[in-house]
Amino acid sequence: MSLWNELEHLKNCTWVELSHPLTNESPYWAGIPAGSVDLCRTVFDYDEEMLSCRIHTYKFPGQFGTHVDFPNHFTPGKVGAEAYSTDYMAMPLCVIDLTPKIATEGPDTAISVADIEAWEAENGRIPEGAFVALRTDWSHRWPDNDALNNFDEEGGEHCPGWSMEAVQFLYEQRGIKMNGHETFDTDASFLAAEADDLACERWILDHGHLQVEVMANLDKVPATGAIIFVSWPRIEGATGLPARVVAVFE
Repeated sequence: MSLWNELEHLKNCTWVELSHPLTNESPYWAGIPAGSVDLCRTVFDYDEEMLSCRIHTYKFPGQFGTHVDFPNHFTPGKVGAEAYSTDYMAMPLCVIDLTPKIATEGPDTAISVADIEAWEAENGRIPEGAFVALRTDWSHRWPDNDALNNFDEEGGEHCPGWSMEAVQFLYEQRGIKMNGHETFDTDASFLAAEADDLACERWILDHGHLQVEVMANLDKVPATGAIIFVSWPRIEGATGLPARVVAVFE
């Protein structure tokens, strides 16, 4: 059966970019050493006698911009990028909007199972194999690093995010394939401070799941009905890689 006619149909759908553009000035986690980003360095230029063309090198951390994390990011001996096939590159997309809760409670808040159940009461059950994205509108703060971290006067971070109960519910009770969010970290900042760890992220990766961090434009995608495509370079052993992420819907 040919998919060519389906492609013509898809061309007339709405396509939304869910990843941030990257430059040498793009923000990244403060723990990464300075000098870790060097994009578009010219190593072969148009004036070469061998061939008139330009070739760049690209230096960046795996966890740079919109990116995918793999299990070996947190735990030695766990699998890396090589363990995940193309089956992980196209999924039904569910977008849960946490912005009303943030407006009421402030940035020190997290999605709960009750929030998920309320979303399902309005939108239907989250399908098995879905990608569930947490909308916080944090991507509007890009590329301001301080705004993305939302530092207080003592340097503490105040960002919304996932709770352990919500993460475990989605993977264990709904059988989702991947989760994503707009913030630098998976865990809500106040929960990470209480646990003194990124416990939600650690749980996700230790159980062999994948996540996409620092997503963009989730406010431009419907709660249900879209398909998400996630792609990354095929680098064996990678603990994380910048990703190109797009959504398509009618």
